[in-house]
Amino acid sequence: MELSENMELLISAEDIKKKVKEMAGRISADYEGKEPVLIGVLNGVIFFFADLARGMTIPYKLDFIRAASYGSGMTSSGNIRMTKDLEIPIRGMPVILIDDMIDTGLTLAHIIKKLELGGPESIRVCTLIDKSERRDVAVHIDYYGFKMKRGFIVGYGIDYDEKYRYLPDIYVLK
Repeated sequence: MELSENMELLISAEDIKKKVKEMAGRISADYEGKEPVLIGVLNGVIFFFADLARGMTIPYKLDFIRAASYGSGMTSSGNIRMTKDLEIPIRGMPVILIDDMIDTGLTLAHIIKKLELGGPESIRVCTLIDKSERRDVAVHIDYYGFKMKRGFIVGYGIDYDEKYRYLPDIYVLK
């Protein structure tokens, strides 16, 4: 595992594992007797999504959507690109939208508007990292793992220019 000297450990793999297990338990309790559709926002969500879904004790359907507001830089471009849409219907279904990190809220707000067109029963939002101080758009987060202020993070699926996604821990780039 090659780390750069300008990286500082922020959240250990063990702490991530504990938090994700706790979140899966809470979601399972909230959706007992229901079968929600879990929708992951690719690509960064993949490890969090898999661990969260495996930790749930309820039946669910799953799908993915791809939207991005980061290019190769370290700040959100504000330009939302949708490159993959849902493949299963969500009309009348409870939906849990799962993302690795909510930053400005622009991408999330865009995705929620798009999902609402599909007529779901409800949409709840789940994220591992909530960067609420960076919000440009007011969005409600129903489930979050960690709150974070500023700083660009990598690891556990979150990348910088397609690098560091494979790291089991989360680091902040200095």
